[in-house]
Amino acid sequence: MKYIRIAAIAKKEVLHIRRDPFSLAMAFLMPMILLIIFGYAITFDIDNISTVVVDQDRTSLSRGFVSALKDSGYFTILDYPDRYDDVDEYLNSGRARLAIIIPPDFSKKLRAGGTAPVGAIIDGSDANTASITEGYISAIAGQYLQKVRGARVIPLVDARTRVWYNPELKSRNFIIPGLIALIISVIVTLLTSLTIAREWERGTMEQLISTPLKTPELIIGKLIPYFFIGLIDTIASVLMGTLVYGVPLRGSVALLVALSCIFLFGGLSWGILISIIARTQMLASQMAILSTFLPAFLLSGFMFAIANMPEPLQLVTYIVPARYFVSILKDIFLKGNPFSLLAGDALLLTVYGLLVFAMANRKFKKKVV
Repeated sequence: MKYIRIAAIAKKEVLHIRRDPFSLAMAFLMPMILLIIFGYAITFDIDNISTVVVDQDRTSLSRGFVSALKDSGYFTILDYPDRYDDVDEYLNSGRARLAIIIPPDFSKKLRAGGTAPVGAIIDGSDANTASITEGYISAIAGQYLQKVRGARVIPLVDARTRVWYNPELKSRNFIIPGLIALIISVIVTLLTSLTIAREWERGTMEQLISTPLKTPELIIGKLIPYFFIGLIDTIASVLMGTLVYGVPLRGSVALLVALSCIFLFGGLSWGILISIIARTQMLASQMAILSTFLPAFLLSGFMFAIANMPEPLQLVTYIVPARYFVSILKDIFLKGNPFSLLAGDALLLTVYGLLVFAMANRKFKKKVV
């Protein structure tokens, strides 16, 4: 293997990238655009729940309960319908997701020291929002009951919870690290999936085949420019996640960059393998998107907990490299874990990268088919 040949192929690829504005835009602008779109669009935080209140009691106690809902910051009171039947119109049209029904004897039962039931009709078309809304209402009702009675009900078990790593419980703090892994895996694979296929389509591969260039030299030369592009995209995404979205980065930046390099090598090698198999840029781009975006989005633990998946799908996730990189990013960002706790995932990513690189070398033949 001669490094001068690798350098020549790398230089050739750099010249092509510079002359192709589409490749430049996809390499540098697309990750930032996707991070902005997905970063603001994907959230599990539930607030500003549109609410209507049917207050049939109309006393200071019922108004105090409604004020407690508003003051929590989770509920936005849209209207106060006079009749219970008017609730259907708000929920059916989607203008409200919650209706609170305060019965006429609400204050009477509270003053008597009894339990005052309050009706809550929740739009269950979004199960996640409905369950969180139910929890909010129960907590606020319990706090209001203690406030009205002027005494605290002491439970038999006093559970005192403390949340580590994400004490504010902001969904953005664990979404952004996973989103970085998703975007980088798609971009680097898509970029390199076009390299070999482009040579075949333009008829320049025959010229390369006729040279003394060896297969590993060709593949490594093709990988080098995109490796640095992927590294720049990764660093830019990390900076954007910390500076724009405010995600804490508690771990080592050097460790993050080093492990990202391992992931980039595997993703770039997978793109080269696709490019060798596909031979056309259209087919190669389709294969790259399907083989990276869907597994990384659905099976990496980025959006859905792997432990909650059916067992056959859990087994499939072990062959998705994004699973290990998502875990690494979350551990470095939120927990600040050292390399000793990340070595297992790093080893699996290394094995994956070397295996795919070897497959690409074996698959490419220096002959015209």
